[in-house]
Amino acid sequence: MLKRCRLVCDTPAGLRECVLTLPQNATIATALEAARTVLGEQAVDWGAAAVGIFGRVRDRSHVPADGDRIEVYRALRMDPRGRRRQRVGAAAPRGKH
Repeated sequence: MLKRCRLVCDTPAGLRECVLTLPQNATIATALEAARTVLGEQAVDWGAAAVGIFGRVRDRSHVPADGDRIEVYRALRMDPRGRRRQRVGAAAPRGKH
């Protein structure tokens, strides 16, 4: 029996996705290998990128269910909280002279 999963990844060129037909016992690692042939070697860092299902980080050995959306996450360039602190600090009024 087979299952269908959607794999979505964020690339410098924008979101890319493909629909995969996988064996019932296929893991996320298996799905990544299948997607790599469809989306291309340069799409994402296939070996090191964090992965998840519907926004929850999962291990590559996790077995997704039929219909799951497997997501390949890209590394953040800067911590969102740190970036916000920078913006707030830059916009804060300076002391009176």
